Amino acid sequence: MKNIAIIMGGYSSEYQISLKSGNVVYETLDTSKYNAYRIHIFKHKWVYVDENENEYPIDRNDFSINIDNFKITFDCVFNAIHGSPGEDGFMQGYFKLLNIPHTSCDMYQASLTFNKRDCLSVLKPYGIKTAESFYLNFGDEVNEDDIIAKVSLPCFVKANKAGSSFGVSKVHKKEELQNAINVAFKEDDEIIIESFLEGTEVSVGVITFKGKTKVLPITEIVSENDFFDYEAKYLGKSQEITPARLSKGQEDKVTAEAKKVYEVLKMKGFSRSEFIFKNGEPHLLEVNTVPGLTRESILPQQAAAANITLAELFDNAIAEALK
Repeated sequence: MKNIAIIMGGYSSEYQISLKSGNVVYETLDTSKYNAYRIHIFKHKWVYVDENENEYPIDRNDFSINIDNFKITFDCVFNAIHGSPGEDGFMQGYFKLLNIPHTSCDMYQASLTFNKRDCLSVLKPYGIKTAESFYLNFGDEVNEDDIIAKVSLPCFVKANKAGSSFGVSKVHKKEELQNAINVAFKEDDEIIIESFLEGTEVSVGVITFKGKTKVLPITEIVSENDFFDYEAKYLGKSQEITPARLSKGQEDKVTAEAKKVYEVLKMKGFSRSEFIFKNGEPHLLEVNTVPGLTRESILPQQAAAANITLAELFDNAIAEALK
């Protein structure tokens, strides 16, 4: 029996979604193969939470727990933390130093993909198409005319390092720009302002499955709101259609692009890339390396469409990590 630590929670606005994802993993893992432990990672405490909600502190020297004078260490960590510190490289670096295998990508890949601006910059030379963008750091002078000249209206203002659509606004008029910038700066000290791409939005899951890069069936995102925001993602204000209603040509193009992104970046584990088709060409928005794993989440929907059960999906992630 392998001891598996399922890390969940985190330091960002996404912690509640992460707790849901982590609990789904906990409920799904095969109990004949794994002893699963729910580990809550918060700024003020790292604790193991048992079935009765009792909490035991984590010894951060070796990531172990002590229960009734019995020390428990872990064979593998299942990473279900969305946002910091699970998706931005910190936990990956920590586990690398402790030599504990984990289900997510390596530290550099996590850090790079979590920084939307840097990730898109690295991928551009490989021919990956993206929106027009304008970068602002906290404290920079805001020249609205320069921004609009570069990205035009409507445009998107996004926190550079945040997930689940926190700190994202769609701006239709020049007068709305400053407020959108303020909202984004609440989440991060760097922001990215992007041109609006009019077209079909899709989400593409790419994983390492049985040793090979596997692109899962594509999901089309149809938001009832103005864009795929937090409400659309988590409060049912969107339709997620898997498989997406794409032409064969579109499907082949975006599948090839998503696979290329995964392999160029030397990714491992789960990933989910978001694209919008403009003039028939997929343009990359961002890459998520710890996508949602709740039953409603997109990646589990895609796995189901590929006839991969949640238990198989999670079991494979652990098997790949332990290789």
